[in-house]
Amino acid sequence: MAFATGVGSVGGAPVNVRGMATHDRLLMGATIALLLLGIVMVYSATIALPDSNRYGNLTPTFFVVRHIAAVAFAAVVAAFCFQIPSAAWQANAPRLFLIGLGLLVLVLIPGVGKGVLGARRWIPLGIMNMQPSELMKLFCVLYAADYTVRKQEWMHKLGKGFAPMAAVMMLVGLLLQLEPDMGAFIVIVAIAFGILFIGGLNGMLFIALVGALVVGFVGLIELSPYRAARILAFWDPWSEKNALGKAYQLTQALIAFGRGEWTGVGLGASVQKLHYLPEAHTDFLLAVVGEELGFAGVALVIGLFYLILRRCFDIGRQAIALDRTFQGLVAQGVGVWFGAQVFINMGVNLGLLPTKGLTLPLMSYGGSGILVNLIALAMVLRIDWETRRMMRGQRV
Repeated sequence: MAFATGVGSVGGAPVNVRGMATHDRLLMGATIALLLLGIVMVYSATIALPDSNRYGNLTPTFFVVRHIAAVAFAAVVAAFCFQIPSAAWQANAPRLFLIGLGLLVLVLIPGVGKGVLGARRWIPLGIMNMQPSELMKLFCVLYAADYTVRKQEWMHKLGKGFAPMAAVMMLVGLLLQLEPDMGAFIVIVAIAFGILFIGGLNGMLFIALVGALVVGFVGLIELSPYRAARILAFWDPWSEKNALGKAYQLTQALIAFGRGEWTGVGLGASVQKLHYLPEAHTDFLLAVVGEELGFAGVALVIGLFYLILRRCFDIGRQAIALDRTFQGLVAQGVGVWFGAQVFINMGVNLGLLPTKGLTLPLMSYGGSGILVNLIALAMVLRIDWETRRMMRGQRV
């Protein structure tokens, strides 16, 4: 709370609230910078696609126009979501999670879900394709935060604390494996486990469960020949068989980073985007950044994401210090989400992890991803806005 002197307290530490901004400028600035850089790089990565047979009927600006429209629409929706009090999200968290489960079922129905290259992950909505797994990431943040608050006294118990959440996550995992979408499942598990751990899950129990998850993922790989083939290709991408097969994207991405060196070959001058690197505007956009802007460009992207993650965790910590546990867990859960997805996407691009179909948040082409990313960050900004008002002694 704020005193007449203009000094408040967070977690027992004095905080000067005079002149305090009404919103987090670092978080907003980093988000806008990544969105703008993403627009530029999507345009660069797609301008030559109409030269191919697959996209021969499209214009050079087709993808960037759609991407700009998606960003604009997402910004409007995010601005609307910012107006919603965080307490309303908490009250509706279980319902939203059930809606997410329903959409994951709906996408599997023939004639409803849209399949691409053997994966059924999208629901056509006319002007855009909705990806339910993206929405589930957001709903999982809200549900896990609400669950942790409701079960706070049982967080040290396996049966009453963790087991119910584990059962729900297994259901989500089953639905995602039917699509299949292993990447989204890994991110969602990271979100749920991250929030439970931050919320007070017993440390030894957490370690044991992580070990069980590792064993489970290894089992999934052993039972899926195409996943095992990806792993084998990842270990030896430069062999002739792998370089022309399962590791083709990886080798082309590594060539792009190698060409970029320290400062890049110049904006728009990428060679790998000229039909050598598949999906350069989605999963492998960072490789185009590395080729055209070099190490400097990649370091800039990493730095901007670091700012977002740092502010999400700081905002969450401030909220928890004011006894707003749900709000704090949501903010930090968004940080876990972005951190896990950015790490996996960059790891795949750099050859540190096996290839997974995960986009780079805020930058890659894709309407559903951009929309959900901005809604999540709008929630974090709303939590921060409410916290700042409380520190001034104002109502939220």
